[in-house]
Amino acid sequence: MKINNHLLTTFGAFLMLVSCGQQNQSSNGALSSSAAEKVYVAPGEQDEFYAFLSGGYSGNLTVYGLPSGRMFKEIPVFSQFPTSGYGYSEETKPMLNTSHGFVPWDDAHHPDISQTNGELDGRWIFINGNNTPRIARINLSTFETEEIIEVPNSAGNHSSSFITENTEYVVAGTRFSVPIPQRDIPINEYKSNFKGSLSFISVDPEHGHMDLKFQLLMPGFNYDLSHPGRGKSHGWFFFTTYNTEEAYTLQEVNASQNDKDFIAAVNWKKIEEYVNNGGGTKMPANYAHNVYDEGTHTATTTMNKEVLTVDPLKVPGAVYFLPTPKSPHGCDVDPTGQYIIGNGKLSADLTVHSFDKMIAAIEGEKFDGEAYGIPILKFEDVLAGQVKSGGLGPLHTEFDGNGNAYTTFFISSEVVKWKLGTWEVIDRKPTYYSVGHLMIPGGNSRKPFGKYVVAMNKITKDRYLPTGPEMEHSAQIYDISGDKMELIYDFPTHGEPHYAAGIPADILAPKSQKIYRLDENEHPYAVKTPTDAKVVRDGNEVHIYMSTIRSHFTPDNIEGIKVGDKVFFHITNHEQDFDVPHGFAIIGQNTSELLIMPGQTKTSVWEPKQVGVWPFYCTDFCSALHQEMQGYVRVSPANSNIELKWSLGE
Repeated sequence: MKINNHLLTTFGAFLMLVSCGQQNQSSNGALSSSAAEKVYVAPGEQDEFYAFLSGGYSGNLTVYGLPSGRMFKEIPVFSQFPTSGYGYSEETKPMLNTSHGFVPWDDAHHPDISQTNGELDGRWIFINGNNTPRIARINLSTFETEEIIEVPNSAGNHSSSFITENTEYVVAGTRFSVPIPQRDIPINEYKSNFKGSLSFISVDPEHGHMDLKFQLLMPGFNYDLSHPGRGKSHGWFFFTTYNTEEAYTLQEVNASQNDKDFIAAVNWKKIEEYVNNGGGTKMPANYAHNVYDEGTHTATTTMNKEVLTVDPLKVPGAVYFLPTPKSPHGCDVDPTGQYIIGNGKLSADLTVHSFDKMIAAIEGEKFDGEAYGIPILKFEDVLAGQVKSGGLGPLHTEFDGNGNAYTTFFISSEVVKWKLGTWEVIDRKPTYYSVGHLMIPGGNSRKPFGKYVVAMNKITKDRYLPTGPEMEHSAQIYDISGDKMELIYDFPTHGEPHYAAGIPADILAPKSQKIYRLDENEHPYAVKTPTDAKVVRDGNEVHIYMSTIRSHFTPDNIEGIKVGDKVFFHITNHEQDFDVPHGFAIIGQNTSELLIMPGQTKTSVWEPKQVGVWPFYCTDFCSALHQEMQGYVRVSPANSNIELKWSLGE
């Protein structure tokens, strides 16, 4: 009995210890400080940040909340978007015009938010079309694409769209060098005959309207990524290059021969002065400039016929090459503007250049030869330091504003945190898998908001339920508010995000537009009151001036349409209430539906091919009587004499 009592006493003490341990573990565990808690946004609450992720081959821009990872919106930019009718409606078709014709798709890579004094101001976001070279500007009060400018003399518009710290310019560098001007030339005559263009597109400080100010014609390398100088290096722009070998075939081998490629340092202030004083050469060109007017709710296209080009050799001191190992991809500048990071994909170390040392080397003329007349600075004279054993396959770097940098390593699938100035690796965390870009809100500015980093991964296998041979890409959120990074959430992303831009919600949300004022609608076919609704024939064109409001169309019955007519439905949404769009669709509509915002007018073209009575209806569930929101169009034979008539409530 004594032994048993002793065993019971010992076992009881053990249970108490275990219980206490579990209580302590619980108080510090999932209920108080779990990863789930850090990303949880309770019903009725809102996220701290907006994140804008490029859609890659979707051609569009997607909007997410941080830290929740919830997707809020897909903004159509370069691709037709049947959800809203973008690129299908008569008003938005011109947005997709180019010198190659109507191009309803692109490969959207790098968004960048407008800045004032190097800090995010939240007016606009810019993004590049990589395939058919274009730059788009999206209004961040309406979240709609307002302007797209095509970039001539460019191919693979990859080194874009990055902006200077007062949004003076959005910059677009060509990835693929090509003959400039384009001409019929044997590909094996690439060397010395192909060139790369760096385009500086000015941005109107009040309205944001873009204008191609000048193009710098550079040696025929590949220009990969770029970032502006800031602070002390304001007035400079830095571009990575690869294929300095000027190879034209099997580039995975032939464009990786040189031990070092370059970062091109461009003094755009000096070139701007040269251009403003009459410098540069005008070259024939043909490129589209598409602008959406919010008053008329309509886009127009202007075809421009020339561009101003600049030979860097005509502007001494404007361009220098900084040797950088090896096949560099990302080119990133820290918030102070002092350090320029070249992420050499094939280098074991991460190379950091010093802006002060670069200026000193230029002033001391410490050159190591030249390339096509452009001085090459000595590697050792511009080197600030190297991050040793960072990882394998460094790609991109962002900053937290606290003296730390974060670099993605594609091959070793990790994010590495290191210290600016000491180049010491502080922390590293795995990603799942093959990470490309990363984003810290404001990480590409003088004022980062260093709370989260978002890693954008290329491979998703085993992270989510399988969806056949292909899955959406994956993003991962890390909490970086402490000394160590903590992976707190995965979320799927749409398309192939390359880069992202993040901004605090309290900068954007108060400026978000709720409606378009009906009394300010300047659309030529707007219907301001239901009594203005009408149907007008002009030959075989029929224009239907239609209004819509919960829960009917005016008119809702139309007769006198004939097979072979071209019918324009001009529909004005009379709602003046936030978040009450109306849709429109009709059988045989060979475009897409329309989604018309409150106070907005949009147009859809319908060309009936068959006799009959065809219904149309609202596609957006808008009220309890949404199902009753419909109408009919009677289509008669082409040779009929049925007169036009329309009605509501008869």
